Amino acid sequence: QVQLVESGGGLVQAGGSLRLSCAASGRTFSRHAMGWFRQAPGKEREFVAAINWSGVSTNRADSVKGRFTISRDNAKNTVYLQMNSLKPEDTAVYYCAGARGMVVTTTQSSYGYWGQGTQVTVSS
Repeated sequence: QVQLVESGGGLVQAGGSLRLSCAASGRTFSRHAMGWFRQAPGKEREFVAAINWSGVSTNRADSVKGRFTISRDNAKNTVYLQMNSLKPEDTAVYYCAGARGMVVTTTQSSYGYWGQGTQVTVSS
């Protein structure tokens, strides 16, 4: 069982940066690929970024490539999302998720553990 708690969201101006953190409980964190998803008002939840169990392999949505970076520290049971050059369209609730397996996946149904979400608001 993995429990996830996100932090680091907030209000930022366009062009600014935020770093989201996701702290995981449980001793099996390093056995799970991890991901970040987001849901904007009136829209479906969408994939943002994912990282495999070791941190060697990552994947990002086209909309955030070159701006967002996902990383993890297995010693701290934490996964991060560094967000730079933020745009108003990045405004959403961001969710941390733990996959059932160890490899990178963009499919929401592959994730069995979800955090409560953290709000990111980017003003223009």
